[in-house]
Amino acid sequence: MNDELMLDLLTKKASDGLDREEQKQLDELIAVSGIEDESFEMAAAAISMIDLKTNEPLPEHLQAKILADADRILDTPRETVRQVSFSQPKTSFWNWNWPTLLGWGAAAAACIALGINIWMTRLQPPLQVKVPEQIEELNPAQMRQRLIDAGGDVIQAKWAVGNDKNVKEIAGDIVWSDAKQAGYMRFRGLPVNDTGKQTYQLWIFDETQDEKTPIDGGTFDVSSNGDVIIPIKAKLKASRPKMFAVTVEKPGGVVVSKRDKIAAIAKVAI
Repeated sequence: MNDELMLDLLTKKASDGLDREEQKQLDELIAVSGIEDESFEMAAAAISMIDLKTNEPLPEHLQAKILADADRILDTPRETVRQVSFSQPKTSFWNWNWPTLLGWGAAAAACIALGINIWMTRLQPPLQVKVPEQIEELNPAQMRQRLIDAGGDVIQAKWAVGNDKNVKEIAGDIVWSDAKQAGYMRFRGLPVNDTGKQTYQLWIFDETQDEKTPIDGGTFDVSSNGDVIIPIKAKLKASRPKMFAVTVEKPGGVVVSKRDKIAAIAKVAI
C-alpha cells in the first residue's frame, strides 16, 4: 500500500505538483524506502518534450545507446527493445530536427535514470527497524526475590513483636543490601492502619550512626491483611545495619521517634 501511495505522489509531483501535506507525506515515504524521486521529474520533462508534433526518427547512435543500456541496466533482452519501431529515413546532419533529437535524448536519459534508481533500490538491504527493548515490570515480591537470589552482601533478619500492645503476633522478615542500598520488608500480621490518624515508619540502626538518631527508612501504610511487601526508602546511606524497627507515627512520619509504639523489630544475627 505504501509503495502504491508513493508512486501516486511521485507521479503527481512530476506532473501537477504537490501541496504541503502531500509533500510531507512523500518525504516520509521516501525516507523509509530510500527511493529518490528526481527520476520521475526527468521522465515527466522528457515526455513533455516527446509530445512535440514531429515525424523525425530516433538517431542511430541514440538507438544503439538505448539498446546497450537496456542489456546492462534493466536486464532486458535486446530483442524486446527492438520491438519499438526505429525507422531511419535518409537525411543529412543539417536536416535533423534538433528539438526532436533533444526530446529523444531526454527521454532516454530519464528512462535510464529511472531504471538505475529502481535497480539500485532493490539491491539495498531491507530497512532494519530497531524494536525498543521491553522493560520487564516486576512486583515487590519478585524484586525482593531477585535481591535475595543475587546474593553477595544481602542480609536477612526476622521480625518480632515490639512494645505496641495492638500487635499480638507478627511474622516475616527484612532483607537489605549495602552495595545496592536497597531492601524489602515482608510482614504477616501487621495490622491495617487508619491513614488519617497514623502511619508506619521504618528505622535503620546502623553501626556508623548514633543509636539516638537511626536512619529514616521511609513511611508506609498497610491496607490489607495477609502478606505485605514494602520497599525500603532509606533517607541516608546505610553501611552496616545491626537492627531494624517499625514504629507507629502520625501521618507523614517524624524526624525523631519517641519509640513508644514499636510494632515490629528485627535484629541482624552477628
